[in-house]
Amino acid sequence: MSAQLTQFLLTGLTIGAIYALVALGFAIIYNASHVINFAQGEFVMIGGMATVSLIQLGLPMLLAIPLAVLAAVAVGMALERFAIEPARGASPVTLIIITIGASILLRGLATLVWDKKLHTVPSFSGETPIQIGGATLLPQSLWVIGIALAIVLLLGWFFGRTLLGKAVLATSHNPVAAQLCGINVRFVLFLSFGLSAGLGAIAGILIAPITLTSWDVGVMLGLKGFAAAILGGLGSGVGAVVGGLVLGIAESLGAGYVSSAYKDAIAFIIILAVLFFMPSGLFGKKSPDRV
Repeated sequence: MSAQLTQFLLTGLTIGAIYALVALGFAIIYNASHVINFAQGEFVMIGGMATVSLIQLGLPMLLAIPLAVLAAVAVGMALERFAIEPARGASPVTLIIITIGASILLRGLATLVWDKKLHTVPSFSGETPIQIGGATLLPQSLWVIGIALAIVLLLGWFFGRTLLGKAVLATSHNPVAAQLCGINVRFVLFLSFGLSAGLGAIAGILIAPITLTSWDVGVMLGLKGFAAAILGGLGSGVGAVVGGLVLGIAESLGAGYVSSAYKDAIAFIIILAVLFFMPSGLFGKKSPDRV
């Protein structure tokens, strides 16, 4: 394998891990409520920007990061309680419009709370490049891939081994039956928004030392995370991870071998291709529409 190809693959895995985390957020909320949350990208922005602010206030990074994640979780839960819950029973289109409106609102508030400048978060373990097979990799990329892998394994344990995780799965399969079994479906939805927001915030914090962060950084990351979720199969956790990695690698290879000018277009081409030729995605299952 050439050094150039190795470089493109490592870069693709790094950004693909971020797309996978964002896509997992889409999948979690979609499974719990069949709502496509287009405000997911704003949780990425909140995570990065909140970390910047807390570090500027003098807090150590080890404290600033969990506080920033908690801030994003609080915003996600507030979104569910004050925007989604009052519209319970509305059509899917209405709920999608609500999340789009919430996304615009959060970006507007971000310009008031912070500013419109680019900011950076310090790298977790320095910036001395690492040589792998002739390719150069930043230490932060290893943090991105490692933490993303740990989160995927942790989520697998949560949904497969804990009572609360199984309650979320039961709600995703049949909310009426889950409610008849004593599961608090409203709490599951509330929790899902918080969990999804936390995943988005972690993604924003991990990528900020590499790509910087700003008030509008969540727009493109949110759309690409959605593309990854569509590619893997909307609602599939495994699909979200695979879709994110495939999209990241495809984007990196396209930028390297074709042109970086078309890098952002790759995600949208993939969305169109999947919707035309494989509507259920790589791992999605066809199921009747539910509200």
